[in-house]
Amino acid sequence: MKVKLITVGRLKEKYLKLGIAEYAKRLSRFTKLEQIELPDEKISDTASDAEKQQILSKEGARILDKIGERDYIIVLAIEGKELDSKELSQKLLAATVQGYSTLTFIIGGSLGLDQRVKDCAHLQVSFGRMTLPHQLMKLVLIEQIYRSFMIQQGSPYHK
Repeated sequence: MKVKLITVGRLKEKYLKLGIAEYAKRLSRFTKLEQIELPDEKISDTASDAEKQQILSKEGARILDKIGERDYIIVLAIEGKELDSKELSQKLLAATVQGYSTLTFIIGGSLGLDQRVKDCAHLQVSFGRMTLPHQLMKLVLIEQIYRSFMIQQGSPYHK
């Protein structure tokens, strides 16, 4: 079993890098973690809807290029299903039982995700209706992935 994180945009903040590195280290006892950071497209504050759609399409094509045939795809989208930590853990376990070799999580850029990416997802997850920076969301997500594995182990970490 492998976990792949595909994110749009480069992580720059040192404190986020340190947090993500800590959870990546913790996850290494359960799974191999692959982190793919894709470049985000520059967008002006005055971009038209058509320009925004072009940007989403370009970023979406880059994302789709990194998805494998045996990937169980989970996208983070505000309109997705809100799950608690135990429910997420159960979904991840069910995906592995179904024979998927890679759990692929996708976080879009500042404009979100292209519809083509959402359409190929097995699961759309929302962490609530609040808007969070996608770089911070990566840290929150990796912690929840680690928590999912700890729940599966029956660890008191979850409590």
